[in-house]
Amino acid sequence: MEDLKRFPVIPAIRDISRIDVAVSKKSRCIFLLTGNILNIKDIVRRVKSADRRVFLHLDLLEGISKNSMGIKYIAQEIKPDGVITTRANLVSCAKAEGLFTIQRIFVLDSLAIDVAERSIKNVSPDAIEILPAVIPKIIRRICQRTRHPIIAGGLIEDFQEVREAL
Repeated sequence: MEDLKRFPVIPAIRDISRIDVAVSKKSRCIFLLTGNILNIKDIVRRVKSADRRVFLHLDLLEGISKNSMGIKYIAQEIKPDGVITTRANLVSCAKAEGLFTIQRIFVLDSLAIDVAERSIKNVSPDAIEILPAVIPKIIRRICQRTRHPIIAGGLIEDFQEVREAL
């Protein structure tokens, strides 16, 4: 993952019309957060033809089963460089097929952290994506756009974090 060290910002494609924009960036990796059984092979081929590594988000892919046979099909027929998923069982299946695995973790509270740590220890993904990454920024944005009082809860450990959330 030398590419990630050199270019740590990874474009994430949610709309296939934005592929050209994503591959024009310096990053050598692309996260593909859209697609279905009918178009995914062509999308992956298109991104790879731009000399980019493509990581397919399994949870957002439509029309392919989220099980070992679906993963085998993805590895053998679609041929992404790796996959992203929140599901530990899919990380294990993808690793067995030789795919680079990124386990996506949503950190909502301390229980979510405990569950994530156990899952990561059990399946040992190649990398971990932790979301959300910018909570204070999001709190400010929602406050400005809605003009409603905001209550920030969970994962606050010290007064500095309280100040940042406010």
